[in-house]
Amino acid sequence: MKLASIRYDGRDLVAAELDAGRLADVADLARIADADRAYGTLDVVHAEPPRDMLDVIAFSNARFAALAAALERARAEPDLVRTIPADDVTWHPPVRRPGKICAVAMNNSASNERKISAPDHPAFFLKPSSCLVGHLEPIRIRPYYGSVHPEPELAVVIGTRTRDVDFENALDAVFGYTIFNDVTSNGMRAEDRFHYYAVYASKEDPEKTERVEQHLSYAGRYKGSDTFGAIGPWLVTRDEIRDPDDLTVLCKAGGETIAEDSTRYYNYKVAQVISFISQFLTLEPGDVISLGTAFKPGARRKSIHHANLQYTPGPIEISIEGLGTLSNPVVVEDRPLGRWR
Repeated sequence: MKLASIRYDGRDLVAAELDAGRLADVADLARIADADRAYGTLDVVHAEPPRDMLDVIAFSNARFAALAAALERARAEPDLVRTIPADDVTWHPPVRRPGKICAVAMNNSASNERKISAPDHPAFFLKPSSCLVGHLEPIRIRPYYGSVHPEPELAVVIGTRTRDVDFENALDAVFGYTIFNDVTSNGMRAEDRFHYYAVYASKEDPEKTERVEQHLSYAGRYKGSDTFGAIGPWLVTRDEIRDPDDLTVLCKAGGETIAEDSTRYYNYKVAQVISFISQFLTLEPGDVISLGTAFKPGARRKSIHHANLQYTPGPIEISIEGLGTLSNPVVVEDRPLGRWR
């Protein structure tokens, strides 16, 4: 099932795709499922209609199966539900305010030759939910951000509360998959870099300290600024994606291809990443995990790093097999850094 969070006719709602260009309100489908014993089950009758995507994610297996049956019935009976034209909606992020967004760093095998040293496990950082924008919403750049580029990524949305899951069972935690653009500012990353001596307890004598030279940059600005997390348009349920570790990825900037890749080139696969993160953070329903950048250059050898959004025209279009296309225009705002001191 393809689900989306949208605004239509003055209301925010969750929609399901009927067919190309046509949507149905999931609340309408849920009412049909809950009222019709032939397509529902006793435990879903009289349930409240969903208000947002988190409510849908919280459906029991039986109620979700009834919802899927109602959707199939609506496809066969065109007058059963009101049709929503996809061209007339505003697209929100599928989960509008996830509790956390975990993004995996340097997970593409194409980046391995650039690593001087690297951990032997997935390295991840957190992005704030305030950075999210939906399909067709603008990515807004300011001149003082410096160089900014897109990063096309596969993302998973968690469906069940998960802690300490083994990789063999990790995909059971997934509700569905979506497209994520992990917009990144190399300019702000460079500005926020520290070259310093970290202080540790001495290995030889814990009563003493030793200094270790390190390079460090924090991701707060260069990964988490407003609009630096374009996501959507669809949240595609897990059952529709046969193998998340073998999906083609295409990214275009202003119509020019800047990445042609596949999720098969991730160093750490979806189940491994979920399992590893769950050893440290409790994953909650609606949480987003973005698996890492697909950035093998296009046929003309243009890469995402050539697409500085200060100068590169939009839209930025990311297509992933089975998940559709996420498209966002780019707006460079003529605004200087404010008087912060």
